[in-house]
Amino acid sequence: MNKKIYITGGGGYVGSNLIPSLLKKGFKVTVLDLFIYGEDVLDKHTNLECIKGDIRDQELLKKSIQGHDVVIHLACISNDPSFELNPLLGRSINLDAFEPLVKISKSAGVKRFIYASSSSVYGVKNELDVNETMTLEPMTDYSKFKAECEMILSSYNSTNFVTTTIRPATVCGYARRQRLDVVVNIFTNIAFHKREISVFGGKQLRPNIHINDMTKAYIKVLEAPDDLISNEIFNVGDKNFTVLELAEITKSVVGNDVKLVLSHSDDNRSYHISSKKIFNLLNFKTENTIKDAVIDLQFAIKENKLKDSLSNPKYFNIKTMQKINLV
Repeated sequence: MNKKIYITGGGGYVGSNLIPSLLKKGFKVTVLDLFIYGEDVLDKHTNLECIKGDIRDQELLKKSIQGHDVVIHLACISNDPSFELNPLLGRSINLDAFEPLVKISKSAGVKRFIYASSSSVYGVKNELDVNETMTLEPMTDYSKFKAECEMILSSYNSTNFVTTTIRPATVCGYARRQRLDVVVNIFTNIAFHKREISVFGGKQLRPNIHINDMTKAYIKVLEAPDDLISNEIFNVGDKNFTVLELAEITKSVVGNDVKLVLSHSDDNRSYHISSKKIFNLLNFKTENTIKDAVIDLQFAIKENKLKDSLSNPKYFNIKTMQKINLV
């Protein structure tokens, strides 16, 4: 088994959930992150090294990647609104820094490279079965650069450097580095505090996945034999619910007194994906529901694990980026 893992962006939402699971399984982990959401999102551990640094610093990459078996690349300016806040910054981190990272990893003797892309690379599709063989029609710079990075990575795949792309649905649920700016988490936070959820449109489909299942998907890929994951792409999601259904699931957990306020939306874009490939090829199955994500988040809010959850910038990517003026 590949034992030493290098994770870019490990101090982020998914990383803060994934890394404790990897440590429990006996992996040694190095995290490279700017830790703009706080350095307390990961507990100290004898098998964990945290490096506060920028993925654009190629000298730092050359020094720190040496000796690792696997790179999991999570670091990016995440989602369209955060990207649009500073497009040049988004390009420099999400695209320009990517190929140097891949080259340095391969030169350092890394055996596997796992890339966190996005299911948004498909754009809006009318077909019901949006699978990995379909053409990509990214609609924003964020998703266009994700698609470009996928192609760059594929060109470096070899028997000694096995590359894999993951296209996640929107992640939801509680983590040490919490995000409250994605749909299920937004609904839960607002419903708990304001007893009301605003739903714009409602018929639009949105694929989501519980953060614990997202973590399990990365571990499935890590533990799979090379021939099953070499130069492969995997959608990772659960059921495709409508926005209204997500609001109704939230209401069912938070309380019947929560009002759903429906209004018209001109944005009727639906996103949906099929995750049959990772189920069939790697025997990956989701074990948590959207309802579980809402339950976990509500518990965290009640237990005061998410202080000032309506206003604290650290739960919202855009607010944090504005606060620190990241360049």
